[in-house]
Amino acid sequence: MYIVTGGAGFIGSAMVWKLNQMGITDILVVDNLSTSEKWNNLVGLRYEDYLHRDQFLKYIVEGDDVFETDAIIHMGACSATTELDADFLMENNYRYTQYVCKHCLTNDARFINASSAATYGDGEYGFDDDHEGIDRLRPLNMYGYSKQLFDLWAKDGNILDKIVSLKFFNVYGPNEYHKNDMRSVICKAHKQITETGKLKLFKSYHPDYAHGASKRDFVYIKDVVNIMAWLLENKDVNGIFNVGTSTPRSWNALADAVFSAMGKETNIEYIEMPESIRDKYQYYTEANMSKLAAAGCDVEMTSLEDGAKDYVQNYLAQDNPYLRSR
Repeated sequence: MYIVTGGAGFIGSAMVWKLNQMGITDILVVDNLSTSEKWNNLVGLRYEDYLHRDQFLKYIVEGDDVFETDAIIHMGACSATTELDADFLMENNYRYTQYVCKHCLTNDARFINASSAATYGDGEYGFDDDHEGIDRLRPLNMYGYSKQLFDLWAKDGNILDKIVSLKFFNVYGPNEYHKNDMRSVICKAHKQITETGKLKLFKSYHPDYAHGASKRDFVYIKDVVNIMAWLLENKDVNGIFNVGTSTPRSWNALADAVFSAMGKETNIEYIEMPESIRDKYQYYTEANMSKLAAAGCDVEMTSLEDGAKDYVQNYLAQDNPYLRSR
């Protein structure tokens, strides 16, 4: 059995989809559906059962052995970089992850965890996923800090050679629709362009970057789950790894890709960035992927243009834009 926490969320549900493509349906989905629209991500996917995240935590903390599993793919967390409740993030992101990790180690199960590129902060110390360098990183928000704390805990506990922790960069693609303000700009752009014919991007407040010229490492969700599938099959590969493309692209290039996929001329309006995020804004990210490549991972990454085209034309432009198992 495979357990996917956050299994109704963006990356989690995409991973359930990928497991289905691999012929795997013996899956336990763990999440908190509540009143959200996340349940739509599960329609059409095949899995054995669903369990609320609180009940799952209760079982593993109490040592219940009902969860005999090959692997736990732990994507469950609050991913809002604007979340201000630090106590909530400490419990939901940091402490919860510790419990799940300990359960895997105790039961000899594969543990693949969602860390984040937000741990790199403003990039002052680069974007290398070497274990020794994580101590000096300074995240710019509480979300990034909650992810950093787990990586530091794993390093201090000398368990990084037994687990996988993945630093996802700017992931975009199907099944992110429930994320509201945390949806990718490609998702938001398609709606804006459809309704208004133009796309709004933040102005730059950094002297080294013109409006729309700051760069991020945008990675397509299908590549992300292909990497995790490779890691499931290569259990001797462990540690902290970046998940990106190694090819940062500007917001202007992203806009061009979306307009092109929609068959329209680029039309951008630059707007003021909210003051609340100006001093915490990442102007450049670049995933150094050499470590994962050196481990033998041969997943070919999708270009921004090809990813945007697939996402826009085969999902966002469709009446039912979700990843579905076939």
